[in-house]
Amino acid sequence: MGTQNYNNHRKYYPPHHFIYLPLLFIAEIFGVYKIFADSENQLLWLLFSVVVFLMLYLALMLRQHYALGLQNRLVRLEFKQRYFELFNKRSDEVEEKLSFGQIAALRFAYDEEFKELLYKALNENISGDQIKKSIKKWRPDYHRI
Repeated sequence: MGTQNYNNHRKYYPPHHFIYLPLLFIAEIFGVYKIFADSENQLLWLLFSVVVFLMLYLALMLRQHYALGLQNRLVRLEFKQRYFELFNKRSDEVEEKLSFGQIAALRFAYDEEFKELLYKALNENISGDQIKKSIKKWRPDYHRI
């Protein structure tokens, strides 16, 4: 991976995003088509489509729920640790005033920009996306899932 920045910081898991999910989408479209095209086996194709839809739904929701929930907790812990290292204070009060999007965006800023952008986030309520776009020197996170 090259130098990370705002435009390329998202990460995909190819087997999931580009193989498994597209195959499920295709199977679902095929099943719905066959419901109307094969009236002799309509109930079977309806059942097939429902099962594929449930697999698709579970694949999307469970993967996202667990992975994002854990990642969000880690991002909050990183923020607490970094805040303590920079200001030598607990971050509880500050953290309550910030949205998760703001906290997540701040981790891409190096320490000096972190302080400035934290001040802006608290006083001007700039969004996480605005924080990311304001970062002059991007601090990459190559360990994201």
